[in-house]
Amino acid sequence: MNYGDTTFMMLATSMVCLMTPGLAFFYGGLARKRSVLYIMMQSFISMGIVTLIWIYGGFGLAFGRDMGGVIGNISDYFGLVHVGLVPSNVHAASIPFILFFAFQLMFCVITVPLMSGAFAERLNMKGYIWLLIVWTILIYIPVCHWIWGGGFLDKLGFVDFAGGTVIHTTAGFAALSAIFVLGRRNQDNIAMQPSNLMAAAVGTGLLWFGWFGFNSGGALKAGQLAATAFSNTFIGLASGMVTWMIYARIVRGKVNFVDVLTGSVAGLATITPVAGYIEPQKAIIVGIVAGIICNLALSFQEKRGWDDALGVWGVHGVGGFTGTILIGLLADKEVNQVSASAHQLLVQVGGVALVAIYSFVVTFIILKVLGHLTSIKPSDEQVQKGLDKTLLEQTTYDIN
Repeated sequence: MNYGDTTFMMLATSMVCLMTPGLAFFYGGLARKRSVLYIMMQSFISMGIVTLIWIYGGFGLAFGRDMGGVIGNISDYFGLVHVGLVPSNVHAASIPFILFFAFQLMFCVITVPLMSGAFAERLNMKGYIWLLIVWTILIYIPVCHWIWGGGFLDKLGFVDFAGGTVIHTTAGFAALSAIFVLGRRNQDNIAMQPSNLMAAAVGTGLLWFGWFGFNSGGALKAGQLAATAFSNTFIGLASGMVTWMIYARIVRGKVNFVDVLTGSVAGLATITPVAGYIEPQKAIIVGIVAGIICNLALSFQEKRGWDDALGVWGVHGVGGFTGTILIGLLADKEVNQVSASAHQLLVQVGGVALVAIYSFVVTFIILKVLGHLTSIKPSDEQVQKGLDKTLLEQTTYDIN
């Protein structure tokens, strides 16, 4: 065990943990005043529910012994059996295994809350909790195993440094599926006026901070690779933000504060999968691509009338998808033993497309089944009065 690596990964894990309340502030600030607490609560409760799933089977299914390339052995680590202070010879050999468990848990915790912004005000708490449980088991855990746990995509040479596919693509395309199943909000309720842009800014700042642990922690130890991912993170953030602002100024004729916040997040989502495979100079290119492609995606969904309230598919789904493909175009073997090539590009495109389709289809089925079994949507009256008041009996703002 290496004490420096252990200290570094404890910090990275704490930073990723902070991203979940950061996301709550980001989405809460962008949501309408009547539903602020409700959308924030969806992020916070994930920590409790997903942690229990991860302890009792989830971690074993994701990182246990491979079974046919599809899933891990649930019995390997069930109830934290064999998950202790001794490092694993398979996963992160220089840190305690329990720390690897915790770091990977924080990724799992934030994934379903990421998609919640897309279907804001269209899923009641019962529906959300069931989605959180079933989606984590049927989508996040298998995809995590395929790519990071020794599954078939890993064996094919597919790579994703810090979650552009495992987290952002799965959440983004699941969000797109959810808005199709749950439908549009009442036409009178479509406009999503931000309740508090200062809260959204605080949330964005927490996401920025946490993302350094998110990406550099993907190295699983302190060193040059972690430093490279760290550097690529802030360069991708900056390049994505500036490109987004330029695009907004050219296309829409103005730049607002939401553009600044969203542009930075698009840059971060897109740099995430490629952060540990490119030199920092290329991170500028990734940010530029993010600022353009994610903007085009949001424009496309608006023209199609998709009610993605906070742009989850266009920013996270398309950003993670694009960044994953860019590995095949930009990767440098000197950075992390993966080089850009026609073969690598084909593997990346095929792998991320498969994950996107899988996440979209299975989410569609999950929500359809849940909708048949129980009521998962709030009523129009509840939405109109505010989900904070009608579902939680609490409010953030004094609203008549």
